[in-house]
Amino acid sequence: MDVFGALGVDELSHGLANLSMFPYFDMAHYVVSVMSLREQPGALEVSRRSPFACWFSSMLFCFGGAVLSGIMMAEPPIAPLSNSTNVLLASLIWYLVFYSPQDMVYCCTGVLPFRLLLSGMKEVTRTWKVLGGVTQAHGKYNDSLLVMIAIGWAKGAGGGLISNFEQLVRGVWKPETNELLKMSYPTKVTLMGAVLFALQQTQYLPVHKHHLMLIYTVFTVGNKSRMLLTGSSASPFAAIESAVYKTLFTGYSYAALATEMKTSSIDNGSPRKTSATKQSGDNGGAGKRTPVSPVNGESGSLKAKEEPETEKRKKTN
Repeated sequence: MDVFGALGVDELSHGLANLSMFPYFDMAHYVVSVMSLREQPGALEVSRRSPFACWFSSMLFCFGGAVLSGIMMAEPPIAPLSNSTNVLLASLIWYLVFYSPQDMVYCCTGVLPFRLLLSGMKEVTRTWKVLGGVTQAHGKYNDSLLVMIAIGWAKGAGGGLISNFEQLVRGVWKPETNELLKMSYPTKVTLMGAVLFALQQTQYLPVHKHHLMLIYTVFTVGNKSRMLLTGSSASPFAAIESAVYKTLFTGYSYAALATEMKTSSIDNGSPRKTSATKQSGDNGGAGKRTPVSPVNGESGSLKAKEEPETEKRKKTN
């Protein structure tokens, strides 16, 4: 694109496209993934009770995308674990994060500057994973846009998409945490990347691949850094999601929605008036009536009995 040439970032995009993920970026991905597992409720207790279950959950966090995309592509799901170097590296990081003396590794990597660096490097690996999934699906199904999006999404966010299975490994069953019911930010941004790279692969998006990689990486790294610095988990797509949901999935047209709002406002106003009139009427009736206490009633009846007795006495006298 001429814009990238004018800005002088064309070489930067080529450098990013030729960047090797192993070992440093993969290490950052493993560290952030295992730290995310450790911060799950009950994960630390599982690590003390069953180290093997904790290790297996860590491997699902680290290689969940490759496992899920392999299942969808009718490939052996255990194939990602065949790379002994990556598995040993991820296992070493798992041990240091959970069992290092005085918890030194977790405390050091949890410091904000290190966390920012590691999270940014992990977002770079997200770009490569999504692009790798889209490219893999394009090699077999070059005309299916939906398949490319699905495989790219699964490979980039597989750890979150299979979170329910990972929870079962730790003895937890929470179906309400399914990512399809309530997507987290990483799942949403990975889906957006899968759509963009699939459109680029099918020539529907007129942009070079390395330029799109740079745009997507800068967006994900910048937004993740903003979320860590501000401590906010708000999604940048919230306004767009709300507008699309209200427009397409509420089931009402604009005119019907406006009519219903007017009707509800009228209905909400009428009960107040009727209740007010009822209260005023009750208060008026109560003002006219004089309450009769039981003591007063008894004294009145005694007076009525005494009057005829006094009259009889007068006659006899």
